Amino acid sequence: MLRIAVPNKGMLAETANEMLVEAGYRGRRSSRELVALDPQNEVEFFYIRPRDIATYVGEGVLDAGITGRDLLLDSESPAEEIRALDFGDSTFRFAAPPGLFTEVEQLEGKRVATSFTGLLDQFFKERGLAVELVKLDGAVESAIQLGVADAVADVVSTGNTLRQAGLEIFGPVILDSTAVLISTPDKVEGARTLIKRLEGVLVARRNSIMDYDIHVSKLEEALAVTPGYQSPTVSPLHDEEWVAVRSLVPQSDLNGIMDRLYAIGARAILVTALQAARM
Repeated sequence: MLRIAVPNKGMLAETANEMLVEAGYRGRRSSRELVALDPQNEVEFFYIRPRDIATYVGEGVLDAGITGRDLLLDSESPAEEIRALDFGDSTFRFAAPPGLFTEVEQLEGKRVATSFTGLLDQFFKERGLAVELVKLDGAVESAIQLGVADAVADVVSTGNTLRQAGLEIFGPVILDSTAVLISTPDKVEGARTLIKRLEGVLVARRNSIMDYDIHVSKLEEALAVTPGYQSPTVSPLHDEEWVAVRSLVPQSDLNGIMDRLYAIGARAILVTALQAARM
């Protein structure tokens, strides 16, 4: 029985659950549910605080888990990132009152408040900087005004929260984070089916199937626009001068691809969403 850790709350929880359902697993039925058994897939889900998931997986108590890359690195757990899952993106940055700092080297000997002391400790050690880290569990933007820190390091999406606190971002990006699937080397093989299913969900979310008719004289030109994953499917039509083409295309450029195909001479261009895939 594969034992998987899933975020029980926060910005990762809902999308992680949706992704597992798309992968064919039992979803969480209630926010109060802490453990869910999926006997059909021989999986047991444990809904855990996101910050603790890397610890449980790293200790081998659970076989795999979904958490943030920032939380994994901050935990200093032996668990490893297996696959980025393309949701929950965030950026980790420094902030301080306007004009106070412009470079990270200016933090030497200063106090930096953060919820990610493990991550920041490694960051400063790699740069040979001696910085006092002030551990806070939330609302770090208040630390400067309250006099416990000279700067803060926090997750930034729009930056509005920091600006409202009278702070400005400075220095390099500490980390670009996203949701990741994690495991340990001795557990990865047992999680192969989970990995393949989640990869299939990512393929389905990124791509669609496109069908169209094209005159045989324009076929090669059209196939250059829709090369597919390995090779497109080309089928004969009743009119021998035309063929039907089916190909995998990226969702990020669906309308652009249709525009180019139509200009070449393709007609009856249809797009079908993917529910799942194995590549």
